[in-house]
Amino acid sequence: MSDDSSRRNPKPNKSLGRRIIISVITLLIILAAAIGLMGYRYFQDALNPMNPRDTNVTQVHIPLGASNKQIGSILQTQKIVKSGMVFDYYVKSNNMANFRAGYYQLKPSMSLKAIAHRLQEGGTDQPIQSTKGKVLVREGANINQIASQVSAHTDFTRHDFLKLMKDQAYIKQLAARYPNLLKSAMKAKHVRYRLEGYLYPATYEVEKNTSLKSLVEQMVAKTNQIVIPHLAKIKKSGMNMQQFMTLSSLIEREGVNQNDRRKMAGVLLNRIDINMPLQSDVAVLYAIHRNNKTLTNKDLQNDSPYNLYKYTGFGPGPFDSPSISSMSAVLHPLDRSKNYLYFVANTKTKKVYYSKTYAEHQQQIAKHTDDNN
Repeated sequence: MSDDSSRRNPKPNKSLGRRIIISVITLLIILAAAIGLMGYRYFQDALNPMNPRDTNVTQVHIPLGASNKQIGSILQTQKIVKSGMVFDYYVKSNNMANFRAGYYQLKPSMSLKAIAHRLQEGGTDQPIQSTKGKVLVREGANINQIASQVSAHTDFTRHDFLKLMKDQAYIKQLAARYPNLLKSAMKAKHVRYRLEGYLYPATYEVEKNTSLKSLVEQMVAKTNQIVIPHLAKIKKSGMNMQQFMTLSSLIEREGVNQNDRRKMAGVLLNRIDINMPLQSDVAVLYAIHRNNKTLTNKDLQNDSPYNLYKYTGFGPGPFDSPSISSMSAVLHPLDRSKNYLYFVANTKTKKVYYSKTYAEHQQQIAKHTDDNN
Protein backbone atom coordinates (compact mmCIF):
# COMPACT_ATOMS: atom_id res chain seq x y z
CA MET A 1 0.00 0.00 0.00
CA SER A 2 1.20 3.51 -0.71
CA ASP A 3 1.39 6.20 2.04
CA ASP A 4 -0.31 9.51 0.97
CA SER A 5 0.43 11.40 4.21
CA SER A 6 3.49 13.06 2.75
CA ARG A 7 1.36 14.45 -0.04
CA ARG A 8 -1.34 15.71 2.31
CA ASN A 9 0.91 17.53 4.91
CA PRO A 10 1.99 20.48 2.74
CA LYS A 11 -1.57 21.65 2.25
CA PRO A 12 -2.15 22.68 5.89
CA ASN A 13 1.30 24.36 5.95
CA LYS A 14 0.51 26.35 2.82
CA SER A 15 -2.89 27.28 4.20
CA LEU A 16 -1.40 28.41 7.51
CA GLY A 17 1.27 30.46 5.75
CA ARG A 18 -1.34 32.08 3.54
CA ARG A 19 -3.44 33.01 6.58
CA ILE A 20 -0.43 34.54 8.31
CA ILE A 21 0.43 36.63 5.24
CA ILE A 22 -3.16 37.81 4.93
CA SER A 23 -3.25 38.67 8.64
CA VAL A 24 -0.01 40.65 8.42
CA ILE A 25 -1.20 42.52 5.33
CA THR A 26 -4.53 43.26 7.01
CA LEU A 27 -2.75 44.50 10.12
CA LEU A 28 -0.50 46.72 8.02
CA ILE A 29 -3.49 48.13 6.16
CA ILE A 30 -5.26 48.86 9.46
CA LEU A 31 -2.08 50.41 10.89
CA ALA A 32 -1.55 52.55 7.79
CA ALA A 33 -5.18 53.65 7.90
CA ALA A 34 -4.83 54.53 11.60
CA ILE A 35 -1.63 56.48 10.96
CA GLY A 36 -3.25 58.23 8.03
CA LEU A 37 -6.29 59.11 10.12
CA MET A 38 -4.07 60.39 12.95
CA GLY A 39 -2.02 62.40 10.45
CA TYR A 40 -5.18 63.84 8.92
CA ARG A 41 -6.56 64.79 12.31
CA TYR A 42 -3.20 66.31 13.30
CA PHE A 43 -3.11 68.29 10.08
CA GLN A 44 -6.71 69.49 10.50
CA ASP A 45 -6.03 70.37 14.14
CA ALA A 46 -2.86 72.28 13.20
CA LEU A 47 -4.90 74.42 10.81
CA ASN A 48 -6.79 75.81 13.81
CA PRO A 49 -5.43 78.55 16.09
CA MET A 50 -2.81 77.47 18.61
CA ASN A 51 -5.10 78.53 21.45
CA PRO A 52 -8.37 80.34 20.60
CA ARG A 53 -8.57 81.73 24.15
CA ASP A 54 -5.01 83.04 24.39
CA THR A 55 -5.04 86.67 23.26
CA ASN A 56 -1.68 87.53 24.85
CA VAL A 57 0.66 89.23 22.40
CA THR A 58 4.02 87.71 21.54
CA GLN A 59 6.60 89.74 19.70
CA VAL A 60 8.04 87.70 16.83
CA HIS A 61 11.03 88.66 14.70
CA ILE A 62 11.12 87.43 11.10
CA PRO A 63 14.65 87.88 9.69
CA LEU A 64 15.34 89.15 6.20
CA GLY A 65 15.35 86.38 3.61
CA ALA A 66 13.61 83.78 5.80
CA SER A 67 11.90 80.99 3.81
CA ASN A 68 8.31 79.86 4.46
CA LYS A 69 9.72 76.79 6.21
CA GLN A 70 11.97 78.93 8.43
CA ILE A 71 9.08 81.27 9.23
CA GLY A 72 6.91 78.30 10.18
CA SER A 73 9.65 77.02 12.48
CA ILE A 74 9.94 80.44 14.16
CA LEU A 75 6.17 80.63 14.68
CA GLN A 76 6.10 77.13 16.16
CA THR A 77 9.02 77.88 18.48
CA GLN A 78 7.29 81.08 19.64
CA LYS A 79 4.09 79.04 20.17
CA ILE A 80 2.05 81.06 17.70
CA VAL A 81 1.15 78.04 15.52
CA LYS A 82 0.87 74.36 16.35
CA SER A 83 3.01 73.15 13.48
CA GLY A 84 5.54 75.00 11.38
CA MET A 85 5.33 72.25 8.77
CA VAL A 86 1.56 72.67 8.45
CA PHE A 87 1.98 76.46 8.23
CA ASP A 88 4.46 75.96 5.40
CA TYR A 89 2.04 73.62 3.58
CA TYR A 90 -0.90 75.99 4.16
CA VAL A 91 0.75 79.08 2.69
CA LYS A 92 2.12 77.15 -0.29
CA SER A 93 -1.22 75.49 -1.07
CA ASN A 94 -2.94 78.88 -0.88
CA ASN A 95 -0.28 80.61 -3.00
CA MET A 96 0.55 83.01 -0.17
CA ALA A 97 4.00 84.56 -0.48
CA ASN A 98 5.92 87.84 -0.24
CA PHE A 99 6.23 87.63 3.54
CA ARG A 100 8.23 90.58 4.87
CA ALA A 101 10.95 90.81 7.49
CA GLY A 102 10.38 92.73 10.71
CA TYR A 103 8.93 92.57 14.19
CA TYR A 104 5.32 91.41 14.52
CA GLN A 105 2.78 91.43 17.34
CA LEU A 106 1.08 88.03 17.04
CA LYS A 107 -1.30 86.01 19.21
CA PRO A 108 -1.84 82.25 19.66
CA SER A 109 -5.55 82.90 19.05
CA MET A 110 -4.93 84.00 15.45
CA SER A 111 -5.78 81.72 12.50
CA LEU A 112 -3.13 80.70 9.96
CA LYS A 113 -4.86 82.91 7.42
CA ALA A 114 -4.72 85.94 9.73
CA ILE A 115 -1.08 85.29 10.57
CA ALA A 116 -0.14 84.93 6.90
CA HIS A 117 -1.95 88.15 5.95
CA ARG A 118 -0.18 89.99 8.79
CA LEU A 119 3.19 88.76 7.53
CA GLN A 120 2.35 90.02 4.06
CA GLU A 121 1.47 93.47 5.43
CA GLY A 122 4.90 93.83 7.01
CA GLY A 123 6.13 94.43 10.54
CA THR A 124 8.16 97.17 12.18
CA ASP A 125 11.91 97.60 11.79
CA GLN A 126 12.36 97.51 15.56
CA PRO A 127 10.55 95.94 18.53
CA ILE A 128 7.46 97.79 19.83
CA GLN A 129 5.30 97.47 22.91
CA SER A 130 1.74 96.15 22.50
CA THR A 131 0.25 97.36 25.79
CA LYS A 132 1.05 99.88 28.51
CA GLY A 133 3.59 98.72 31.09
CA LYS A 134 6.38 99.74 33.45
CA VAL A 135 10.08 98.94 33.69
CA LEU A 136 12.02 99.45 36.91
CA VAL A 137 15.76 99.99 36.56
CA ARG A 138 17.17 99.44 40.03
CA GLU A 139 20.07 101.41 41.50
CA GLY A 140 23.27 99.51 40.81
CA ALA A 141 21.76 97.32 38.07
CA ASN A 142 23.99 96.52 35.12
CA ILE A 143 22.88 96.15 31.52
CA ASN A 144 22.44 92.38 31.74
CA GLN A 145 20.18 92.82 34.77
CA ILE A 146 18.26 95.61 33.06
CA ALA A 147 17.77 93.29 30.05
CA SER A 148 16.07 90.78 32.35
CA GLN A 149 13.75 93.46 33.76
CA VAL A 150 12.83 94.69 30.29
CA SER A 151 12.13 91.13 29.15
CA ALA A 152 9.97 90.40 32.21
CA HIS A 153 7.78 93.51 31.96
CA THR A 154 7.50 94.30 28.24
CA ASP A 155 7.12 92.58 24.87
CA PHE A 156 10.82 93.15 24.23
CA THR A 157 13.08 90.14 24.60
CA ARG A 158 16.35 90.01 26.47
CA HIS A 159 18.06 89.18 23.18
CA ASP A 160 16.58 92.25 21.46
CA PHE A 161 17.66 94.52 24.31
CA LEU A 162 21.24 93.23 24.40
CA LYS A 163 21.42 93.36 20.62
CA LEU A 164 20.46 97.04 20.77
CA MET A 165 23.21 97.61 23.35
CA LYS A 166 25.67 96.52 20.64
CA ASP A 167 24.03 98.51 17.82
CA GLN A 168 26.80 100.98 17.01
CA ALA A 169 24.68 103.01 14.58
CA TYR A 170 22.02 103.57 17.25
CA ILE A 171 24.59 104.40 19.92
CA LYS A 172 26.23 106.95 17.60
CA GLN A 173 22.82 108.58 17.15
CA LEU A 174 22.46 108.85 20.93
CA ALA A 175 25.98 110.26 21.24
CA ALA A 176 25.08 112.94 18.68
CA ARG A 177 22.00 113.89 20.71
CA TYR A 178 23.80 113.84 24.09
CA PRO A 179 27.41 114.81 23.28
CA ASN A 180 28.35 116.11 26.73
CA LEU A 181 27.17 112.87 28.31
CA LEU A 182 28.47 110.26 25.87
CA LYS A 183 31.50 111.80 24.15
CA SER A 184 34.09 110.15 26.41
CA ALA A 185 32.15 106.86 26.43
CA MET A 186 32.41 106.72 22.65
CA LYS A 187 36.19 107.13 22.86
CA ALA A 188 36.70 104.53 25.60
CA LYS A 189 38.51 101.31 24.67
CA HIS A 190 37.64 97.70 25.52
CA VAL A 191 34.15 98.55 26.83
CA ARG A 192 31.62 95.75 27.06
CA TYR A 193 28.63 98.07 26.56
CA ARG A 194 29.02 101.74 25.66
CA LEU A 195 25.79 102.59 27.46
CA GLU A 196 26.72 100.79 30.68
CA GLY A 197 26.22 103.29 33.50
CA TYR A 198 24.13 105.65 31.39
CA LEU A 199 20.71 103.97 31.81
CA TYR A 200 19.48 105.86 34.86
CA PRO A 201 17.83 103.90 37.69
CA ALA A 202 14.14 104.86 37.72
CA THR A 203 10.69 103.56 36.75
CA TYR A 204 9.83 104.04 33.09
CA GLU A 205 6.34 104.06 31.60
CA VAL A 206 6.16 102.01 28.43
CA GLU A 207 3.21 103.14 26.34
CA LYS A 208 1.53 101.12 23.61
CA ASN A 209 3.60 101.26 20.40
CA THR A 210 6.68 102.46 22.29
CA SER A 211 9.77 101.19 20.50
CA LEU A 212 12.70 99.58 22.28
CA LYS A 213 14.96 102.35 21.01
CA SER A 214 12.73 105.05 22.47
CA LEU A 215 12.60 103.20 25.82
CA VAL A 216 16.39 103.11 25.98
CA GLU A 217 16.59 106.76 24.99
CA GLN A 218 14.30 107.63 27.93
CA MET A 219 16.89 106.06 30.23
CA VAL A 220 19.79 107.92 28.62
CA ALA A 221 17.84 111.20 28.61
CA LYS A 222 17.16 110.78 32.34
CA THR A 223 20.88 110.34 33.02
CA ASN A 224 21.61 113.41 30.92
CA GLN A 225 19.03 115.40 32.91
CA ILE A 226 20.63 114.34 36.21
CA VAL A 227 24.29 114.73 35.23
CA ILE A 228 24.58 117.78 32.98
CA PRO A 229 23.85 120.37 35.73
CA HIS A 230 27.07 119.11 37.38
CA LEU A 231 29.14 119.22 34.20
CA ALA A 232 31.34 122.14 35.32
CA LYS A 233 32.16 120.44 38.63
CA ILE A 234 32.96 117.15 36.90
CA LYS A 235 35.39 118.95 34.56
CA LYS A 236 36.94 120.74 37.52
CA SER A 237 37.61 117.39 39.21
CA GLY A 238 39.92 116.47 36.33
CA MET A 239 37.82 113.45 35.34
CA ASN A 240 36.03 113.00 32.06
CA MET A 241 32.42 111.80 32.09
CA GLN A 242 33.33 108.14 31.60
CA GLN A 243 35.72 108.21 34.55
CA PHE A 244 33.23 110.07 36.72
CA MET A 245 30.47 107.56 35.94
CA THR A 246 32.87 104.67 36.58
CA LEU A 247 33.69 105.84 40.12
CA SER A 248 30.02 106.55 40.74
CA SER A 249 29.11 103.02 39.67
CA LEU A 250 31.67 101.54 42.08
CA ILE A 251 30.40 103.68 44.96
CA GLU A 252 26.82 102.61 44.15
CA ARG A 253 27.63 98.99 44.94
CA GLU A 254 30.11 99.62 47.75
CA GLY A 255 28.40 102.36 49.75
CA VAL A 256 26.09 101.77 52.73
CA ASN A 257 24.97 105.31 53.53
CA GLN A 258 25.71 108.73 52.08
CA ASN A 259 28.41 109.59 54.60
CA ASP A 260 30.26 106.36 53.84
CA ARG A 261 29.75 106.81 50.12
CA ARG A 262 31.56 110.15 50.35
CA LYS A 263 34.39 108.65 52.42
CA MET A 264 34.74 105.72 50.02
CA ALA A 265 34.89 108.15 47.12
CA GLY A 266 37.74 109.88 48.93
CA VAL A 267 39.59 106.56 49.26
CA LEU A 268 39.18 105.74 45.55
CA LEU A 269 40.29 109.21 44.50
CA ASN A 270 43.34 108.98 46.79
CA ARG A 271 44.29 105.71 45.10
CA ILE A 272 43.85 107.22 41.65
CA ASP A 273 46.16 110.09 42.62
CA ILE A 274 49.03 107.73 43.50
CA ASN A 275 48.34 105.28 40.62
CA MET A 276 47.31 102.53 43.04
CA PRO A 277 44.87 99.86 41.80
CA LEU A 278 41.33 100.47 43.03
CA GLN A 279 41.05 96.77 44.00
CA SER A 280 37.28 96.69 43.86
CA ASP A 281 35.42 93.39 44.20
CA VAL A 282 32.59 95.00 42.23
CA ALA A 283 34.95 95.41 39.28
CA VAL A 284 36.15 91.80 39.45
CA LEU A 285 32.60 90.45 39.59
CA TYR A 286 31.77 92.45 36.49
CA ALA A 287 34.93 91.20 34.80
CA ILE A 288 33.94 87.55 35.37
CA HIS A 289 30.28 88.14 34.42
CA ARG A 290 28.92 87.45 37.90
CA ASN A 291 26.81 89.52 40.27
CA ASN A 292 27.40 87.67 43.52
CA LYS A 293 30.25 85.28 44.24
CA THR A 294 32.98 84.69 46.79
CA LEU A 295 36.06 85.71 44.86
CA THR A 296 39.04 83.37 44.55
CA ASN A 297 42.68 84.18 43.87
CA LYS A 298 42.09 82.96 40.31
CA ASP A 299 39.25 85.48 39.93
CA LEU A 300 41.52 88.28 41.12
CA GLN A 301 44.01 87.37 38.38
CA ASN A 302 41.41 87.48 35.59
CA ASP A 303 42.92 89.30 32.60
CA SER A 304 39.84 91.41 31.82
CA PRO A 305 40.58 95.17 31.55
CA TYR A 306 37.68 95.55 34.01
CA ASN A 307 39.72 93.78 36.69
CA LEU A 308 40.83 96.71 38.85
CA TYR A 309 42.84 94.43 41.11
CA LYS A 310 45.19 93.71 38.23
CA TYR A 311 45.08 97.04 36.39
CA THR A 312 45.44 100.60 37.64
CA GLY A 313 43.23 103.50 36.69
CA PHE A 314 39.50 103.61 36.05
CA GLY A 315 39.24 100.69 33.66
CA PRO A 316 37.15 100.81 30.47
CA GLY A 317 34.03 102.29 32.04
CA PRO A 318 31.10 101.96 34.46
CA PHE A 319 30.03 98.65 36.00
CA ASP A 320 26.36 99.48 36.67
CA SER A 321 23.82 102.32 36.74
CA PRO A 322 24.64 104.71 39.60
CA SER A 323 22.13 106.92 41.40
CA ILE A 324 22.44 110.66 41.99
CA SER A 325 23.54 109.86 45.57
CA SER A 326 26.63 108.02 44.36
CA MET A 327 27.39 110.71 41.79
CA SER A 328 27.10 113.34 44.48
CA ALA A 329 29.48 111.36 46.70
CA VAL A 330 32.15 111.39 43.97
CA LEU A 331 31.68 115.14 43.52
CA HIS A 332 31.82 115.78 47.26
CA PRO A 333 34.29 113.26 48.77
CA LEU A 334 35.06 113.30 52.50
CA ASP A 335 38.31 112.97 54.49
CA ARG A 336 40.69 113.03 51.55
CA SER A 337 43.22 114.88 53.69
CA LYS A 338 43.32 111.89 56.07
CA ASN A 339 44.97 109.89 53.29
CA TYR A 340 42.83 106.80 53.71
CA LEU A 341 43.63 104.12 51.14
CA TYR A 342 41.60 101.17 52.45
CA PHE A 343 38.18 100.40 53.84
CA VAL A 344 36.38 97.32 55.06
CA ALA A 345 32.73 97.00 56.06
CA ASN A 346 31.30 94.92 58.89
CA THR A 347 28.47 93.17 57.08
CA LYS A 348 26.62 92.58 60.35
CA THR A 349 26.72 96.11 61.78
CA LYS A 350 27.02 97.86 58.38
CA LYS A 351 29.76 100.05 59.81
CA VAL A 352 32.75 100.85 57.57
CA TYR A 353 36.33 101.13 58.87
CA TYR A 354 39.04 103.14 57.09
CA SER A 355 42.81 102.70 57.15
CA LYS A 356 45.89 104.52 55.88
CA THR A 357 48.18 101.51 55.60
CA TYR A 358 47.85 97.91 54.52
CA ALA A 359 48.91 96.72 58.00
CA GLU A 360 46.10 98.72 59.62
CA HIS A 361 43.69 97.39 57.03
CA GLN A 362 44.65 93.78 57.80
CA GLN A 363 44.05 94.42 61.51
CA GLN A 364 40.57 95.75 60.74
CA ILE A 365 39.79 92.73 58.58
CA ALA A 366 40.87 90.39 61.41
CA LYS A 367 38.66 92.23 63.91
CA HIS A 368 35.55 91.72 61.80
CA THR A 369 36.24 88.29 60.35
CA ASP A 370 33.61 86.53 62.49
CA ASP A 371 30.86 88.99 61.49
CA ASN A 372 31.83 88.86 57.82
CA ASN A 373 31.84 85.04 57.52
